[in-house]
Amino acid sequence: MLYNFDKHIERTGTDSLKYDVLFNMLGRSDVTPLWVADMDFETPPFVMRAISKRLKQQILGYTMPPGTFYQSIINWMQRRHSVNLKEEEIHFLPGIVPAVHHAICALTDKGDRVLIQPPVYHPFGHIIDINERTRVENPLHVVEGRFEMDFADLEQKLPGCKMMILCNPHNPGGTVWTPEVLQRVAHLCHKHGVMVLSDEIHSDMTHHAYQYTPFVNTCQEARDITITMNAPSKAFNMPGVVVSYCYCLNPTLRRRLYTFLDQADVALGNIFAYGCLEACYTAEGEDWLNQMLDYVQANIQAVSDFLQSHCPKIKPMHTEASFLVFLDNSAMPFASSEELQHFYLDQAGLYLNQGQTFGKEGAKFMRLNVAMPRAELTAALQKLRKAYAEIGA
Repeated sequence: MLYNFDKHIERTGTDSLKYDVLFNMLGRSDVTPLWVADMDFETPPFVMRAISKRLKQQILGYTMPPGTFYQSIINWMQRRHSVNLKEEEIHFLPGIVPAVHHAICALTDKGDRVLIQPPVYHPFGHIIDINERTRVENPLHVVEGRFEMDFADLEQKLPGCKMMILCNPHNPGGTVWTPEVLQRVAHLCHKHGVMVLSDEIHSDMTHHAYQYTPFVNTCQEARDITITMNAPSKAFNMPGVVVSYCYCLNPTLRRRLYTFLDQADVALGNIFAYGCLEACYTAEGEDWLNQMLDYVQANIQAVSDFLQSHCPKIKPMHTEASFLVFLDNSAMPFASSEELQHFYLDQAGLYLNQGQTFGKEGAKFMRLNVAMPRAELTAALQKLRKAYAEIGA
């Protein structure tokens, strides 16, 4: 089946965070939203069928994860990513961000040191701070358009840490970490007794030219210290359904976290979660996913070509996974992140995520969401071109 990613879906007036909340926040509707990490493509028909099937019950009562839910995850992870799992190693999660919160509460104590690698998905640092843990930062460096880890700094900062939060693949940079890099991380964390919480929600959106490596597949050391979190919600454009899961191969670590999750009563997901995941983790789901990635990669190439031709001082990082492009504006004539935001919002009429949200290392960056029909992306780029020309950049 061929899917139509050029189709316009009207989202205003639907209580959309990306559209309606933004327009209410700004008090204006002339801005193109390019921020929240969901897609403007139709949610796949097999997901809608799964919801329709559940609605036909006519009672939206309490539900529980069926065995087919776990088996779908086991089959998908083995077939697509060569991770071999058992049902008891998997636990339902009510979203990745709440799960990170629960994991930090379950596995660390107040004052414990938790390491992150900014610029990185901003809830990580926020969760550490509000739970009164000590944030430790191991900043990433841009090398030839992609992020690299500073291992000398990492080895200095890991001693005394209780946990490291890894983003694999990386958000917002789109870097797909190589097996060699991940193995070095595993070795250092194991050496210093540091647990790893690996957020791998962008893994299914790794672009065709790259190879995602599950952290637990790098070595035995990684298997011993890691809790991996994943979800189909980003890849299949259904974040509003809220269905995620984690897996842990270390029985002691697993028991500590899963007991905490069960005591917090988060094991029972919403009534649509299980069927939607099962619908995605099929051959039909894989076909849709591959077609979506083809379209998104063409959008990313269109952005890169357009910027090179018309806005050469704005340089996109090499995006190896997902539909998010981190734009480097360090050559633009702006002294602060606020001036940069003013240019994109007030002069170009575009709303992107500010890079400094992900850490001070991202101050000269903006995160662009390209998961939209190409005609709409082209229109947004033309707005950027006009504003770029007006400031004589």
